[in-house]
Amino acid sequence: MEYKDILYSLENGLAVVTLNRPSKMNALTSQMRAEITHAMRRAASEARAVVLTGSGDAFCSGQDLSDASGTGDLDLERTLRDEYSPMLEAIYNCPVPTMSVVNGPVAGAGANMALAADVVIAKESAYFLQAFAKIGLMPDAGGTWFLPRQMGLAKAMGAALFADKISAKQASDWGMIWEAIPDEEFDAHWRARAKYLAEGPTKAFGAIKTAIRHSNGNSLPEQLSEEAHLQGQCGKSRDFLEGVTAFLEKRPAKFEGR
Repeated sequence: MEYKDILYSLENGLAVVTLNRPSKMNALTSQMRAEITHAMRRAASEARAVVLTGSGDAFCSGQDLSDASGTGDLDLERTLRDEYSPMLEAIYNCPVPTMSVVNGPVAGAGANMALAADVVIAKESAYFLQAFAKIGLMPDAGGTWFLPRQMGLAKAMGAALFADKISAKQASDWGMIWEAIPDEEFDAHWRARAKYLAEGPTKAFGAIKTAIRHSNGNSLPEQLSEEAHLQGQCGKSRDFLEGVTAFLEKRPAKFEGR
């Protein structure tokens, strides 16, 4: 696929997917959703970690309400089922670590797309906005699934009903995202985080994602059994051998590529 509304780069195992409609605050169109889905599936097969970010001063302002996919009408049910769901699942189910780098305001479906990543790092000047109720809608793009799990039922309900701006600092304090970083330190910080993920033990990272996500639906005995199974696989990997060897030799570990 030729990308028109996103940028894609791959270097040293790190794929960076950049939403690239800065004049529209990277608002999501049908074209962009197809491109993000393709890029995430591509990254899943060739990268060791993936960053999702935006160009310009915003991460993503949500659905472009002027985009009717050439039909003259925006069928929300069809759009969510046929376009948003594949995109969100491509992000959420990516086998390698994913990180949303929120470089500016993020709203609506864009905010929930960001939350689909494993880790979210935001500029302190950024904010999150569940804007749906302002135009007579409910949160979608996975918002009703991600928000209660990441910030608790009370905060999720308030965010959806009142549609207030949530600062990056609030989002971090509430457990909605991993961290909020001062603007002047942001670029260097997220790049260091991304480098760590791209150079890390890919098999162990995959096992971490699986175990933590399954914990919501598992009893303790089920979770202990899953931990044992996944840890057994990690223990047989070359990454584990390298990690132990590096520890004993007092040097940084060099984990294998894909």
